[in-house]
Amino acid sequence: MKITAGVLAGGKSSRMGRDKALLTIENKRFLDRITGELSALDEVLLSVASPGDYGELGLPTFVDEHSKIGPMEGIRQLVRHASNEYVFVCAADMPFVTAELAAYMAEFVSSDYDCYVMVDEDHIHPLCAIYSKAILPVIEELIAEGRYRLREIFQRVRTKYIRLENSCFSPKVLQNVNTREEYARLVLPVCFCVSAVKDSGKTGLIVKLINEFIREGYRVGVIKHDGHDYVMDRPGTDTSRFAAAGAVFSGIFSDVKASVCLAGKRTLEEMIALAKEQCDIVMIEGAKASSYPKIEVVRGAVSDALVCDEATLICVATDILSEDSVSCPVYGLDDVEGIFLCVKKYFGLEISYEAD
Repeated sequence: MKITAGVLAGGKSSRMGRDKALLTIENKRFLDRITGELSALDEVLLSVASPGDYGELGLPTFVDEHSKIGPMEGIRQLVRHASNEYVFVCAADMPFVTAELAAYMAEFVSSDYDCYVMVDEDHIHPLCAIYSKAILPVIEELIAEGRYRLREIFQRVRTKYIRLENSCFSPKVLQNVNTREEYARLVLPVCFCVSAVKDSGKTGLIVKLINEFIREGYRVGVIKHDGHDYVMDRPGTDTSRFAAAGAVFSGIFSDVKASVCLAGKRTLEEMIALAKEQCDIVMIEGAKASSYPKIEVVRGAVSDALVCDEATLICVATDILSEDSVSCPVYGLDDVEGIFLCVKKYFGLEISYEAD
């Protein structure tokens, strides 16, 4: 079945303090992520606040005729102008919505209902719903009556509630972002690598970045990949004896720190999962062949070219390469502040608010 995707991008974002559609995750704006994802559907339309908004996307946009009545008018515009009978509607502050979710919901479409709405254990989600053109007269009536709550639509038309827990989708697909605190929780924890050939200065840069992140209140963890076998516990210590005896987990703690050793092979993903339980920022030393975002260090004394996939790079720290030679930001080896700010911007940790 062909369905239209409609994205509501005309909200005031008053609690956030800036346009939520332009917030970023991994250097990509929410609106770009959502419209790119939903481009798998038959068409994508935008409801916007003013003519010309987001024109760079090259998508059809529609401005409210009735102002200050919330998303009901946006839904009206999207359904009214859609080429198809059914429109999957979502908000521009839902960065994890997927085309697969829209397709799943479309499987419920029949002649028995006019609206199809996702619900979870706590909420009805009217901004993750499929609306048919049959609702247009009802929306017109509600607007004329001054009734703008979206649930009023569901009470007047035939509505199918689709329970998230009966699907294969994570609650994350319904997650929206209204406040700065919610945005911070959405972004963290983040994970990236500092990669290079041997003796390029990875460790030194990581230490400096640790200091920068800690200064701003982040909890930082580091994972080092070692291509050789190693012994964490000094021979003769109790933890060494435990490990030698076959313990798969051994640990030690004091008043100032604690250490844990896990026996057996662990994948990078498993190590990252362990670190994320305790940290906001997880840095990986090495892993240059991984798909994780990276800072690559290129020091002229030991190397003269990139060794990482350029598509995975956040930036390059170098004393030899120029900005013209790579497609990502380039910083000097000692420009820790610039590298730090670049990482924050990449992950959406650096937000400039119009008002506090």
